[in-house]
Amino acid sequence: MEVPSPPVGRKIVHVDMDAFYASVEQRDRPELRGRPVVVGGSPESRAVVCSASYEARAFGVRSAIPCSQARRLCPQAAFIAPDFRKYTEASRLIHGVFHEVTDLVEPLALDEAFLDVTQNRLAEPLAGRVARHLKQRILSVTGLVASAGVGPNKLVAKLASGHRKPDGLVIVPPAQVADFLAPMPVDALWGVGPATAARLKALGLERVSDIRATPVSALTTALGRWGAFLHDQAFGRDERPVETSREPRTRGAETTLSTDIRELDALTSLLSRHAEDVADGLGRVARRARTVTLKVRFSDFATITRSRTPDAPVAEAAELFAIGEGLLRAVLADDARPVRLLGLSAANLEPVDAPRQLWLPLPGAPA
Repeated sequence: MEVPSPPVGRKIVHVDMDAFYASVEQRDRPELRGRPVVVGGSPESRAVVCSASYEARAFGVRSAIPCSQARRLCPQAAFIAPDFRKYTEASRLIHGVFHEVTDLVEPLALDEAFLDVTQNRLAEPLAGRVARHLKQRILSVTGLVASAGVGPNKLVAKLASGHRKPDGLVIVPPAQVADFLAPMPVDALWGVGPATAARLKALGLERVSDIRATPVSALTTALGRWGAFLHDQAFGRDERPVETSREPRTRGAETTLSTDIRELDALTSLLSRHAEDVADGLGRVARRARTVTLKVRFSDFATITRSRTPDAPVAEAAELFAIGEGLLRAVLADDARPVRLLGLSAANLEPVDAPRQLWLPLPGAPA
């Protein structure tokens, strides 16, 4: 069966920094270069791995596993507490490089972004050369190594950027998309997590080529409307544009405690710091929140959330703390279990200059 190529049009680059946090630490501390490095905190604590250098990954260390497990896998690793100010500054420089080339940049995280380079400030018609320029320029400006993927759309570019890490550059022209995708496992596609992958495997679908050979009607019967989207992905179809601005949805902060506690003073002190962090996040995106949510995970891992919608949107740390503290006191009054994790978040955001609803009494109604 001849597989049609996705339509030629956009030229998309996906840039993904290699082991970003760990690489920043190795850049700034020469004694760590060439050594396994784990960013996340002490292995004696409940911290989880935020980033692992490729030297540590060789021992099986991965992001999101407990640091205690990382030490068992790689006892010789250096464990570093994260320094987000440093990573944010490096990210600022990296995104500055992106905007030297194009304003069509869609940030995904501190360390990755999509760029539409169909038209670019380099006046370069070949997207592969643009990607190579970006990698070299990022290295020059920050001393950090990036991988890049080039494709006719976001799906292909993102899969390409992870294909030959670290320091990779993979270019997938439209005519080669089908061959590039065919051997990949189904969980390489967007939205295919462990549960969906298991359902597909039960249907005998393990590779992208298997999905491509399956009638879309069979996929929709098994997966609903998601089946059609999956079928499109298998053919490399993805019409989503690079979005230069995303509406911020939430801002939050949470901490896993080194020991379970129930003392109100200690918890409110932590909550106060979270309120300051959330307020800072709201300030950076010029938003205020209509909903404030407290998250509590107890010592037995049971997790609850409690939310409140104030009369008027809030953005200041004092306002956020007052709401969070009231919710926390109510939770502790009803539950005697020690607390393992505490979090505070703001949601239902609106611009700070959005008009506020004024409630005026009707004639004859009590004021």
